[in-house]
Amino acid sequence: MDNINIFTKAGDFLRAFLTSKITAFFAFTIVLTAIIASQNFFFQSIIENGISKKDVIAQKTLTVVDVKRTEQHKKEVAQKVEPVFTSAEDDFIRNNLETLENSILQIRKKDVEPNVKEEELSILFDIQNTSVKNFVISFFLKSDEHTLRESFDKANLTLSNILRTGISEKDFENNDTERIITSNLVSNISKRQITIVKALLEQILVPNLVIDEFATEIARKNAENSVKPYETTFQKGDKIVFEGEPVTKLKRDALRQAGYNVYELNWQGLLAIFALVVVATFIYIYYMKYFAKPFLEPKYFAITAFLSFLLSSIAVVMPTGFSPYVLPIPAFVILLSIFITPRVAYVAMTVLLAVLAVGVQYPAQFVVTFLLLSLITMVTVSQIRYSRRFDLIKAGFIISAAGLLILLSIYVLEKCLIDVSNTLILRDAVYIVANGIISSMFVFWSIPVFEGMFNIITPYGLAELADHNQPLLKQLLRDAPGTYHHSLMVSNLCEAAAEAVGANPILARVGAFYHDIGKLQRPLFFIENQSYFGIDNPHKNHNPRVSKMLITAHPKDGIEFAKKAGLPPIINNFILQHHGEGLVSYFYNEAVKEEGAENVKEEQFRYPGPKPNMKETAILMLADAIESAVRSFKNPTPEDIDNIIDKIIVERLNDGQLSDSPLTLHDIKVIASTFSRILRGMQHERIKYQELDEKLKDNKINIPGKLLDEDLENKIKELESPDNKKSGDNNAKD
Repeated sequence: MDNINIFTKAGDFLRAFLTSKITAFFAFTIVLTAIIASQNFFFQSIIENGISKKDVIAQKTLTVVDVKRTEQHKKEVAQKVEPVFTSAEDDFIRNNLETLENSILQIRKKDVEPNVKEEELSILFDIQNTSVKNFVISFFLKSDEHTLRESFDKANLTLSNILRTGISEKDFENNDTERIITSNLVSNISKRQITIVKALLEQILVPNLVIDEFATEIARKNAENSVKPYETTFQKGDKIVFEGEPVTKLKRDALRQAGYNVYELNWQGLLAIFALVVVATFIYIYYMKYFAKPFLEPKYFAITAFLSFLLSSIAVVMPTGFSPYVLPIPAFVILLSIFITPRVAYVAMTVLLAVLAVGVQYPAQFVVTFLLLSLITMVTVSQIRYSRRFDLIKAGFIISAAGLLILLSIYVLEKCLIDVSNTLILRDAVYIVANGIISSMFVFWSIPVFEGMFNIITPYGLAELADHNQPLLKQLLRDAPGTYHHSLMVSNLCEAAAEAVGANPILARVGAFYHDIGKLQRPLFFIENQSYFGIDNPHKNHNPRVSKMLITAHPKDGIEFAKKAGLPPIINNFILQHHGEGLVSYFYNEAVKEEGAENVKEEQFRYPGPKPNMKETAILMLADAIESAVRSFKNPTPEDIDNIIDKIIVERLNDGQLSDSPLTLHDIKVIASTFSRILRGMQHERIKYQELDEKLKDNKINIPGKLLDEDLENKIKELESPDNKKSGDNNAKD
């Protein structure tokens, strides 16, 4: 029955979880659709079923391009453009003439009766006029070789002239062959030769000009582009439309330029926008699922949704006709790059821009400009050094320069095709430059606000937490200086190792700074602080079980300090996981000595966990143990350091403390190598100061009395008081 209840609860939880995800998905898509569709209500709509609902008077002079009339004129001009021809079949025609000439020569050479030769020549020449045909046949049979060759040469020269001029299908259809031959005859040609040349060429001529479709299309496009657009001007005070008048394309453009909404978004339009939003959202979710799994958390989807709503709202409230280049798309990309990753930011911007381009009817050049600019923004933000905040402002200037270059390139290309106003180019150039700079400044100001809203720590927030003037770190230095210095050493190890294995080095460093803040609750119970204050180990007065409870309580105490200090939740992972479920071996062994092995279980002397589930927290676990172990050695050799590192890593692996972490065996090998390099540098030898050494031996240096004796005595009394012991017992029970 218990098992059934467990499975039932698990099923209920799973259904609730899935339901919440589905609810969030549909809530996002419906809200975004509503925002995009709301453009119909922000501005006064004056059109219903294609008819104007009121008289509209121009409040300023408007010049509108009559697109329909201009397009009609362009079509008329294009139709008047003659086709562009290109030469073809020239070699074929020349070969035909050569073949005909050779045939004539062969017939002349035959040893047959003259009437047979006449019959064969008659077959070669299809001439309707009988007298001309008889003359041609007689000429080819009776002329001497020189006269014949001269006629052939004249025919070839005339053919060359004809081919240069060209013969089209139209010429053949109009029976203009004889005219073409006559107009291209060579000079110094007799009437007899003219007849012979015509007879030869009429037999072999075919059209050698074909239409070049590509060149013809270019000629027509050039003709269309040369047409100046027809413009209609509405002076201030003129009526653009009358009540009840059908609204044409020209009038719609004029109304749009005057700032009126001319869209009629019906239910079909709403469903189309909703479908587009759903598809775009699915694309983003599936990208996150397969390429950005660490960010599949509600807070990352929440900030993406919020910024999408904000950007879409700005897009729809901007008046129609206002330049879209003021839309803060760079700010959207920069913020998501900082809070999630640059790649995710670019994907989110791409799908959102596609939705806005359709829903708000943005021009193609705007979409291309910001697609390219978002890519440049992604690359630029990925190069920012978060320790230097001015790099963010500098990135804004880079984005502005890139945007200006893209915009001018597109406009220069458009200017080659259509007439683009220089005023428009200058206006949009100013807007896009200001957009990049202002976006970076807005991000600079808004990062702390969004960090608080969505509970996400950014590299900038981590850089602030790494400041040693943070109140909690100053308290750690004052009340637990040994722990403070230990944390500094561990942070150096963590940062270097995290960078070596592709983890977040800033997060690893900051997490190491705060991982032991729970020791502030009882600093004197930890050996690194005992040696600093010069007191005896207070654990001598407690049994091993109580000491274990006092020691293992510092992660839980650390969470309380973290909450009071307002540290981000991700730091809690470092506080809770840096010992995992590790064994407090010293007090376990002491308990075994006192109570016997059969009366002591390892589970009673372990930290409550959880085990490290991040690369950074796993690195901290190893660094924390290794730094403490190396520090316990006096002047360890490089071999000693390597042995300590290997021993602790093997112990943690065998104990299963790294089983939940994403570290691979290769990562662990790299981490060990990095630790070895850093620790060897920390343990370098120093030159002894002989004079100081001699004075210490001779006791010639006056050492002042202990300045903190009274304070330490008060602390020890407080720790040994009955109330404190009772509090310690309660903590132990917890």
